Amino acid sequence: MDWNDLRYFLAVSRHGTTLAAGRALRVSQTTVARRVQALESDLGLTLFERRPTGYVLTPEGEGLVEHAREVEARAEAVSAIAAAQRRVAHGTVKLTTEEIMAVTLLVPVLGTLHETHPGITIEIDTSDAIRDLAAGEADIALRSCHRPEGNGLVARRLGDEIWAFYCSDSYAAAHGVPGSMEELAHHPIIGGGGPGLWRHYQPWLARYGLERAVTLHQGSVVGLLASVKAGLGLAALPVMIADHEPGLIRCTPQTPPGGRGLWLLTHERLRHTPRVRAVMDLIGRHIIRAARESEPSPILRPDFADGYVALPNPATPGVQ
Repeated sequence: MDWNDLRYFLAVSRHGTTLAAGRALRVSQTTVARRVQALESDLGLTLFERRPTGYVLTPEGEGLVEHAREVEARAEAVSAIAAAQRRVAHGTVKLTTEEIMAVTLLVPVLGTLHETHPGITIEIDTSDAIRDLAAGEADIALRSCHRPEGNGLVARRLGDEIWAFYCSDSYAAAHGVPGSMEELAHHPIIGGGGPGLWRHYQPWLARYGLERAVTLHQGSVVGLLASVKAGLGLAALPVMIADHEPGLIRCTPQTPPGGRGLWLLTHERLRHTPRVRAVMDLIGRHIIRAARESEPSPILRPDFADGYVALPNPATPGVQ
């Protein structure tokens, strides 16, 4: 028996004609008549008397109609539960990002996420290792880069990555605040930040003749931030992070965009999963709001009106 034929059986029993049942089900009268006949053939029973005025249930049909209604109710319940599960965001979301973002920018997001979606558990991976989103090694990636690539990935560019030099308020009280790039040469500079950052940071310092002013090398961006807060010197830090850190003072104007941006990525198969979309939407809103609150002008901006776009396919698929 085709279980779907019970829908046609019940529609005819309720409306009395195949024409009315077809209108209710949004199918043709012929389809209804054919499906009712197929059900009768499968069951080996005559369910309706065909009269000029319409269809009337036979005793056999009367004996089955309540059971058919129970099947219908159960099917509707399954559909309703499935719809509710699609709306409710729950489960584990694996997020890969840089450590500096995890310990600064994302902390308020995680608090809000727990309040609004208590059923979601976040696993944060701050390893420098490349994670393959296509293989399920992570669900979401938050990365700063020029333009990510990945087969089957979709991404949203949140905006430009912009840096400036900062010192602590305690350092400023003791040594003053340099007002230009030239004055930075007379202050201790903290370098390093890890291999990934240093290959961009070092040429920038060299351009302004600041390499000789470096007195300390840190192994991570978190180390840079901690050293500046401790008053050990000045360092270049992401404006979207440092502008919201208490006790820090921006010493120089923000750098012009250099092509690098902040990107939010996931795999195409996950983009509409409630738990993944809830986390991505919350992260995106928070970062854009934090950027707009930075002075003197917004640092990050949405670049795509339609949100997420597919990425070009690289040699290594799905890796970010």
